[in-house]
Amino acid sequence: MTILEAIILGVIQGVTELLPISSSGHLNLMPLLFGWKMPESFDIALHLGTLLAITIFFFKDWINLIKGGFNQVIKKEKTIDGKIFWYIVAVTIPTGIISLVLDEFSDFLCTKFGIELPLIAIMLIALGIILYIVDKKAESKISLENMNFKQSFLIGIAQAIAAAFPGTSRSGITMTVARALKLDRESAAKYSFLLSTPIVLAAVIFSITDFEFSLAFFVGVISSFIVGLIVIKFLLNYLKKGSFKIFAIYRIILGIVVLATFILRG
Repeated sequence: MTILEAIILGVIQGVTELLPISSSGHLNLMPLLFGWKMPESFDIALHLGTLLAITIFFFKDWINLIKGGFNQVIKKEKTIDGKIFWYIVAVTIPTGIISLVLDEFSDFLCTKFGIELPLIAIMLIALGIILYIVDKKAESKISLENMNFKQSFLIGIAQAIAAAFPGTSRSGITMTVARALKLDRESAAKYSFLLSTPIVLAAVIFSITDFEFSLAFFVGVISSFIVGLIVIKFLLNYLKKGSFKIFAIYRIILGIVVLATFILRG
């Protein structure tokens, strides 16, 4: 892999992992469309960059969440931060198990039947349509602070489903479900980012022995990290007044292009 390819893939990861448009879909498309040879571990390495971006951007939030979580157990102090922390912990365990099972199932299907490209296209289009409809019709009644465990659990399980279908998008499906549950757009995005942190961290830890610590590796990670920070700030500011419409339309258009490419290639 060249340095230029690593930079491009890092930028793509930084943008598409954090916007609801599917990082796995875009990263899988690049080698398929342009013949690039991307090591399987490089995908996870790029997630390290966006993981660092989320961790640093929400560093104070995580400190408060962890402190609140431990104080709730040790000092019996009930706070909003403590509540959200234990929501994330409780949801992460079943989400991680389901993700592992569905990821293996997805790899089996794509490898055995060669359906990765059309599956990416279909999921880009399908979730794009669902996101558009849900975001347009859903009310914004609930903030992150007022979310209950049932809402948290459903959003977490939705995150696991993304592992089964490349092109779905972890952030896309969690934000869609959060909006369906009447969370406001900014809260939906923020909780999606926080909820993804332990799952991505686990994936990075389990794959660290497979990493190839080359110049391309560090360039890719740094690129995804820098772009990730920019994208998080942009999205949270944008969602204060904007909607998910533009991302839904982009997904649908890209999905149609990918599907047409697959059909024309025969």
